[in-house]
Amino acid sequence: MKQGPAGPVWLDERIQRGEVIILDGATGTELERRGVPMHGKVWCAEATLTHPEVLRAVHEDYIRAGADVIIANTFASARHAMEPAGLGDKVAAANRNAVDIARAARGAAADGPVCIAGSISDFTAKALDPSWLEPDRLRQTFREQAELLAEAGVELIALEMMQKPEVAVPAVEAALATGLPVWIGVSCRLQRDSGRLTLYNYDDRDLNELLQAVSDLGAGAFTVMHSKVDDTEAGLRAVRESWSGPLGAYPNSGHFAMPNWQFIDITPPDVFLQRAREWVDLGVQLIGGCCGLGLEHIAALRDGLPRKISSTKT
Repeated sequence: MKQGPAGPVWLDERIQRGEVIILDGATGTELERRGVPMHGKVWCAEATLTHPEVLRAVHEDYIRAGADVIIANTFASARHAMEPAGLGDKVAAANRNAVDIARAARGAAADGPVCIAGSISDFTAKALDPSWLEPDRLRQTFREQAELLAEAGVELIALEMMQKPEVAVPAVEAALATGLPVWIGVSCRLQRDSGRLTLYNYDDRDLNELLQAVSDLGAGAFTVMHSKVDDTEAGLRAVRESWSGPLGAYPNSGHFAMPNWQFIDITPPDVFLQRAREWVDLGVQLIGGCCGLGLEHIAALRDGLPRKISSTKT
């Protein structure tokens, strides 16, 4: 198994010591909670340009809630998302400003080390004009965003909602080419009628297909993210079968109806904490929240998770 560092030196050392690392919660849905309008095509991406002060406050609040890692608001800021929405001339500004805002929040709120990650995702890839899925064009859009994030000063790249291998592999390769540590975030669903683990947005594709394609490319960590809380353990167990390195979890709660997250049946913080403790028992070290999970969930992790995994846990 090929494995790279899981973060900047201080973070990688903490992970190697078996420490539990707390991630932030959702950024896009937290912006929505605070009244920021979501764009009909690029969701939370434009908020970086229209509501920078709210975005900075979100990052600051997550840091104060206990996050060791915050993820810049670049989930939907790649060219393949922004150009079809008429925002192609704002790709560079959206990515650079998002990182600048995260760094400013760290400077204002952190009293210890906090890592800033840049997000690269397959957002809109399911509905893209087929021309955006041509291999050369896909590699170009991921390479552009990865280089923008690296130049802006992120310390690791979090690949989010990786699903179809034909999209995920060029994203992973572009991220690794920057020389930064890379986390591969996979999203899955447990099909309870059959027991199959499928890709989150593609019920006809198995999670294992993705894992086989990316598990030996040189990532520093794998996370099961933007998957339902109840599906996360199954996803973690599947990843562990092909990956022995650092493992993370940051699930969602509720559901999406473009362009807004629906805050319905949100997992309460105490229930989320109990699940997170179970994931730590499986050896999971990187734990936070994705869509629908907010500040109270991260504070619960800070107050209730063990500081380290047991050396006997796998």
